[in-house]
Amino acid sequence: MIIWHNPKCSKSREALNLLEDKGGDYEVFKYLDTPPSCQEIVVLLEKLGLTARELMRTKEDLYKELGVAQIADEEKLVDILAAHPKLIERPILIDGNRALIGRPVEKVIEFLG
Repeated sequence: MIIWHNPKCSKSREALNLLEDKGGDYEVFKYLDTPPSCQEIVVLLEKLGLTARELMRTKEDLYKELGVAQIADEEKLVDILAAHPKLIERPILIDGNRALIGRPVEKVIEFLG
């Protein structure tokens, strides 16, 4: 299992604590330190069953500053996520071909179930 983790995010820390409590093997991917490539984001979106916009934190000031709301092209949105990983919703848990955005934390508990 992999968790896309932002240590500054309380929800992300909470999800990581749940993984630690459960035990087992998992990898922490600090996506702000090592931004994912466009291809990694596309693969993630397929696993999540979401569009790039659905993966975005639309309330971030950066979202407004970049004028992302006016962009409809999926490829451009993926490019923006790769260039500005702060816009990626978190935490994200990936287990094989399954993935989930861990908000609210109850989703994480169910995913780990």
